[in-house]
Amino acid sequence: MSKQIINFLLFCLLLCAQIAASAEQPKERLLGFELETSERQYALEEQFDSLLDRKNLRLWMERLTAKPHQLGSPFGKDVAEFIAGQFRSWGYETEIEKFEVLFPTPKQRLLEMTGPEKYVASLNEPVLKEDRTSGVTENRLPAYNAYSIDGDVTGQLVYVNYGLPKDYEYLESKGIDVKGMVVIVRYGGSWRGIKPKVAAEHGAIGCIIYSDPREDGYFQGDDYPKGSWRNEQGAQRGSVLDMPIYPGDPLTPGISATTTAKRLLAKEAKTLTKIPVLPISYADASPLLRSLKGRVAPEEWRGALPLTYHIGPGPATVHMKLEFNWTLATTHNVIARIRGVERSDEWVIRGNHHDAWVFGAGDPVSGLVAMMEEARGVAALTKSGWRPKRTIIYCAWDGEEPGLMGSTEWVENHEEELSRKAVVYVNSDSNGAGFLGMGGTPSLEQFMNQAARSVMDPKKKVSVLERTKAYWIIKGDAEMRRQARQQQDLPLGALGSGSDYTPFLQHLGIPALNLFFFGEEGGGSYHSIYDSFDYYTRFIDPDFEYGVTLAKTAGRAILRFANADVLPYEFLSLSEKVDSYLKELAKLTENTREANEERKRLIKEKSVEIALDPKEIYIPPPVLSAVPYLNFSPLQNAADKLRASSEGYQETLKSFGTSSARLSEQTQETLNQILIGTERALLRTEGLPGHPWFRHQLYAPGKYTGYDVKTIPGVREAIEQRNWEEANREIELVANTIEGLSTLIDQATAILKPQKAK
Repeated sequence: MSKQIINFLLFCLLLCAQIAASAEQPKERLLGFELETSERQYALEEQFDSLLDRKNLRLWMERLTAKPHQLGSPFGKDVAEFIAGQFRSWGYETEIEKFEVLFPTPKQRLLEMTGPEKYVASLNEPVLKEDRTSGVTENRLPAYNAYSIDGDVTGQLVYVNYGLPKDYEYLESKGIDVKGMVVIVRYGGSWRGIKPKVAAEHGAIGCIIYSDPREDGYFQGDDYPKGSWRNEQGAQRGSVLDMPIYPGDPLTPGISATTTAKRLLAKEAKTLTKIPVLPISYADASPLLRSLKGRVAPEEWRGALPLTYHIGPGPATVHMKLEFNWTLATTHNVIARIRGVERSDEWVIRGNHHDAWVFGAGDPVSGLVAMMEEARGVAALTKSGWRPKRTIIYCAWDGEEPGLMGSTEWVENHEEELSRKAVVYVNSDSNGAGFLGMGGTPSLEQFMNQAARSVMDPKKKVSVLERTKAYWIIKGDAEMRRQARQQQDLPLGALGSGSDYTPFLQHLGIPALNLFFFGEEGGGSYHSIYDSFDYYTRFIDPDFEYGVTLAKTAGRAILRFANADVLPYEFLSLSEKVDSYLKELAKLTENTREANEERKRLIKEKSVEIALDPKEIYIPPPVLSAVPYLNFSPLQNAADKLRASSEGYQETLKSFGTSSARLSEQTQETLNQILIGTERALLRTEGLPGHPWFRHQLYAPGKYTGYDVKTIPGVREAIEQRNWEEANREIELVANTIEGLSTLIDQATAILKPQKAK
């Protein structure tokens, strides 16, 4: 479908939405509010919107992106102090909380091809006259992968596509072994840290990651500076810490990295890579790939470089030499509070990180300046006499880029207090333009959709929710199109990892949201020196319209949670999600059984490919163990109980706040304490098999997906790993966990039911 047709269809859908919205509609009562307090909340939000000024976002971004400000840098500390000074000037109680974390920086980087011809990779991003800060080199980190180990290796080169487990299965089926080789992989398909992890498991001695123009360059559009896509010498920095094991400081797993913390030796840290790894541009990758021979890569492995993609091994031989400064760096977390006047021990937490790989205009400053303007607006409301019921805490995290350092260490340091007091964590990171991205825990789905319905898109003059629905009707998969057409609310995307919500949700069970705008911006500057003020104001959000729109959207979430009479959770969405996850598990089990049968068929027939080409090499996969019967009944029974409990709470909640069903302050407090425990009920103290730092039983990053979420991960990953005994054990444990949640929901319903006016 052409871009012109898509734009026309979006226009038609938005026109219909505008016509539907033109009729005056009464405002819906806000979830968690009585009728009277709901009306006051709408008025407060109108006042909040009027206080926001996009000029501030531009001024702050230009100031914060003037120099490199990675973790541990002089300007990184300056950035934190500037942000703290702003919060203090607005009236927040503000402190900078510090931790000491392992953060290696490059001492030596060498990549050369020694045969069949000589080539030395430049590993350099050049200055561009169109990008003013591209010439700022003081304290600037070069392109590297943080937490790669030191290494000096030489080996034949093998191209392994995205470097995922299925790619190595293909290689093995063709008799290609990467043991003792250096692999070259392209970015995409998974988080970068998975690529060296899988390579090492298959015996590779080094890993090179390059940006292919098919995903990230001229294949998508004009490259920078003419257009917004990555140019041939742009390289993507990034961490390769094995965060699916645990995020945060590698040397202090599970405890905060204070100055007195007991630390592991670096060689004992489980999250460092096992082999050296280095990111390069597609200009540096081209000579290496061009020198490969052997089998031509299958079509789905081919990028957009003007060469034939061969797999190898060799004859290209490469030499990698990497050496790092293995030192501790100080994180500077800015923590700013407005204390609640009625429920000060219930905390509404908002966060965005401030550290960048280089200048970081898009990642993270675009989200950071939106949060700062939101916080300024909230503070301005207090000067007019308003005070929040609950305590609001704004956090500007340090060290997110290397591995969620600042947020994880803060959460681990305040674990006991956060477990008692935190009612929600609202996160943002990078921000673009166009459509609202919403991820979060299902108990916040109705709440977040209500908030999105009340924010206007700055270009189309319909709600950001309606515009996003139009996007998913045109661009989504079949299920997203169905939901966008048929349902009032859009689903919240399940949260995996990759940003600062991770320790809040998956370690402490605090309900979380992740918000951003996307869809109209180009790509290509990510984690390069070209993620700059000039790039952002030219290609992403030139007038900061969507920065202000993010401030309005996240600001509503914060203000509503801060003021709600009863915490605005609902559980029907969660129940529906659990039902869908169970269906996925049953399907996964069946697919695994079918895959076994397919392997048997291929072994029996030797190879279909041999019939087509007698010279074709085919090594059949080994026969796998039979898939036994898995008894999902305990999980299904728990899901049924959860649905009944959720329906009961939802039905009872309808009458809350009406004249016939008001709650006393004391009763509200009792109810809220039960509700705070609902997401915590989905934790298990012993955590997940193989990565116990992750305690949440419904959501975790996958061991081989990185950022992408695994739902009901204990059961799902056991099935994927064909550990049938563990799968059955996890089914029972997760079922018990869900039943515990249902019991809490029933207790909340019981408190609501008898409250009748006399």
